[in-house]
Amino acid sequence: MTPAVRFKLSVMMFLEFFIWGAWFVTLGTYLLKTLQTTGTQVGAAFLTQSIGAIVAPFIIGLIADRFFSAQKILGVLHLAGAALLWLAASAADFSAFYPLILVYMVVYMPTLALVNSISFRQMRDPQKEFAPIRVLGTLGWIVAGLTIGWLNWEQANRLDLTFKMAAGASALLGVFSFTLPATPPIRRAGPATVGQLLGLEAIGLLRNRSYLIFFLASVAICVPLSFYYGFTNPFLNEAGLKSAAGVQSLGQVSEVLFMLLIPFFFVRLGVKKMLAIGMLAWVVRYLFFAYGNGGSAYWLLIAGIVLHGICYDFFFVTGQIYTDKLAGEQSKSAAQGFITLATYGVGMLIGSLLSGRVVDAYQLAPNQHDWQTIWLIPAAIAAAVLAVFLLLFRDQPAPAPAEEISFAEANARLEV
Repeated sequence: MTPAVRFKLSVMMFLEFFIWGAWFVTLGTYLLKTLQTTGTQVGAAFLTQSIGAIVAPFIIGLIADRFFSAQKILGVLHLAGAALLWLAASAADFSAFYPLILVYMVVYMPTLALVNSISFRQMRDPQKEFAPIRVLGTLGWIVAGLTIGWLNWEQANRLDLTFKMAAGASALLGVFSFTLPATPPIRRAGPATVGQLLGLEAIGLLRNRSYLIFFLASVAICVPLSFYYGFTNPFLNEAGLKSAAGVQSLGQVSEVLFMLLIPFFFVRLGVKKMLAIGMLAWVVRYLFFAYGNGGSAYWLLIAGIVLHGICYDFFFVTGQIYTDKLAGEQSKSAAQGFITLATYGVGMLIGSLLSGRVVDAYQLAPNQHDWQTIWLIPAAIAAAVLAVFLLLFRDQPAPAPAEEISFAEANARLEV
């Protein structure tokens, strides 16, 4: 890669995740405080991510992989996304807001795969070249959160501006995408089947009893994950934390650190222990949230946020590596698509519906909730999943040597 191409790909990654982080983190707070929605409606809004994840393989499989250059599709999707986000910022109520954000997530989720596709097609050695570029995406998410905190939009009740900021960044990336290196479609023989687009040809992995247990645990652990995505920001704001979105960016800093440590731990602990530690971290995180507050127990809230690196990386990245090791050479991509569809699609969908109802059930007054009870529920769910996993899962086959599991490879498998 030339320095110019590397720079363009880095800018692409930065903007891609800046756009998402600019509005997604504070979405729950915006809906509850500005649009005066219920918790169930907040859950429905976050459910759009799952719908986007389900639709994404069709867009990539039917369009990007077969007919048009990836960078051109990326540009069109982000330009459309910019218009949708700008309209969402001025929506007067949830009934006007929801269809806009639903269409937006159907448009945005495929771009996560497109930026990876564009990057890898320009690289001779992705294991060495991808990491320094992908980390710019995490930096973009962090900068978005810090910007919201610095501008004090949460306390000023001006979170509508987050959508306008994201819309501006999306328009910029839309135009910039047409300057990216050409990434034409790969010609393939014959039409794609529905099963191939959804990764269903990898369903044979479920015949492996251990993988079946892991697969079910992956779907189940996404239920408590939905609580974190949907309601951490409203919780922190109600707890009195200043610049809550900025504080939450510590989770992404932690994610980068633990991503780098995965090869070290993987070879020493193996699949089962890595996955179990990840699930245990979810239990501990929600207990910290349940008993933390904005006063003397402030440190518990910070610790719960920082645990994001272990919660996410140890379970999800390790799970993607485990999936890759079990899948045959002809079905590796299908297997990754299959597990992503199950987690971000089915698991998060169930979690989004449940979390909203739980938050509504424990609302004490407008913008006041019994957060201790709310957080103990996902803690109990995560603990139950962990117990079943430890009882039934067998670590087969043995983990691959550490040198075979790179930061770039782990990062690539995170994307939808």
